[in-house]
Amino acid sequence: MQQQEFRKLASELKSNLSRLMEKRSTWESHWQEIADLMLPRKAEITKNRSRGDKRSALIYDATAIHSLELLAASLHGMLTSSANRWFSLRFKETALNESDEAREWLEASVDLMYLAFSRSNFQQEIFENYHDLIAFGTSCLMVEEDEDDIIRFSARHIKEIYIEENKKGLIDNVYRKFKLTANQVVEKFGIENVSKEVTETFKTHPYDDIEICHIVRPRSIYDSSKKDKQNMLFQSIYFEHSTDHIISVGGFNENPYVVSRYLKSSTEIYGRSPAMNALPDVKVLNKMVEHSLKAAAKQIDPPLLVPDDSMLAPIRMTPGSLNYYRSGSRDRIEPLNIGQNTALTLNAENARREAIAKMFHVDQLQVQENRTMTATEVLQRNEEKMRILGPVMGRIQSELLEPMINRVFLIMLRNRLFAEAPAILANQEIDIEYVSPMALAQKGQELQNIMRGLEIFGSISQMAPVQDYLDENGLVKQIVQTLGLPARMIKSDKEVQALRAERQEAQQQQMQMQQQMAESEMAKNAAPLAKEVLNGPTQ
Repeated sequence: MQQQEFRKLASELKSNLSRLMEKRSTWESHWQEIADLMLPRKAEITKNRSRGDKRSALIYDATAIHSLELLAASLHGMLTSSANRWFSLRFKETALNESDEAREWLEASVDLMYLAFSRSNFQQEIFENYHDLIAFGTSCLMVEEDEDDIIRFSARHIKEIYIEENKKGLIDNVYRKFKLTANQVVEKFGIENVSKEVTETFKTHPYDDIEICHIVRPRSIYDSSKKDKQNMLFQSIYFEHSTDHIISVGGFNENPYVVSRYLKSSTEIYGRSPAMNALPDVKVLNKMVEHSLKAAAKQIDPPLLVPDDSMLAPIRMTPGSLNYYRSGSRDRIEPLNIGQNTALTLNAENARREAIAKMFHVDQLQVQENRTMTATEVLQRNEEKMRILGPVMGRIQSELLEPMINRVFLIMLRNRLFAEAPAILANQEIDIEYVSPMALAQKGQELQNIMRGLEIFGSISQMAPVQDYLDENGLVKQIVQTLGLPARMIKSDKEVQALRAERQEAQQQQMQMQQQMAESEMAKNAAPLAKEVLNGPTQ
């Protein structure tokens, strides 16, 4: 019975995969052209490439490659740099964020998450993911549990991924078609779970490739009270593409495939990218440089005009060579004037390079510092450039960073890698707050408004009691939140209240001491006067 169900399931999945492959086919030539000219190491979407072969033979100008690399590095530095904290967690219930116990637990949990990120391969894989996002407009980052490193990341090539959206426009169905050697298939799934064909290949040719399909999709029917893989939110199915043999059926609590789009049209599923916008200019520039190189070669080694009957021997073109012609002949060997205007060509090429650089925001990412600029002016320019990129970052945060952070948190929570949570945190929801340089730059205007308001209040405080309207505690907390300072740097409300009480007590004691000293001095001065009153004035 199970075999019949498996065969029916494999047929359904293969039919869905064929449909998705057909829908994606219009994108593939586009991706291949982009990869050929801008990301040659991944130029194997519609072409079969051998490992180690040359992939840059079609490229005559590397402006687009350098621009893509700069934008990928900038996104990595501004959003997920290992040198800075780039996210924190907060409770949706505002009151819990004021609780010292809850805040300390959350801060400690975030520290453990950063430790897990640093011990994993996150940095190299997220950087690769940014390349895919900028080049193809769609990227896929797989987040898996790992026995050794807790979490393992892998940026999957766009050629492997086929996707579908739900009614909310979110990607919930992911079909992945990839290759493993027969040895890897047996090692991953066990020889008892593979087909007879794969078993035979494993025994005779263990390093031959086997085409495997992995499908992750939401379950429509499941029992959330059960903790087995057959009742998880997402269904996971592996099957052999050539034999339709189901290898395994399991599940995930969250989708392990984090698929993100750079930009997206409302009528399309796959994303659009800066590389797609720059492609026409890249193709034109590439062709212009190719022709310029040919023209330069002609200028250096020009074609020659040679008389057909005046030369006494074959033409010699080597340095220092001699050529003989008949005496009295006026014919000469002369270069052919091809009329090349080098200056005009270079101007046209540079114009294309500038256009390509703008498509990849190079002009916004590279800070042109002026020696007369103050540090504040430089900071403001950086903030302005980051704010320009802000709208694009919104989709990256919602489709890439948020589901990735959420999955890492839940994996660590299920494996009890966090300290035991206080009872008040049961069933509480958590929000992600981004504190990367990009996020802080976007909040820079808010901080400037706060400081400007304080300046205005300070200037009119002598005329009106404006300070009475300010909540000093709330002001400090807002500045701390805007700057993204760690919670451990800020004293808790209890500590602040205790400090203020201690300070008030010390002030009262000082006032009492001053009063006692004043009374003592008064008494000391009053003693001679009293004596004089009692005894009369001295003669």
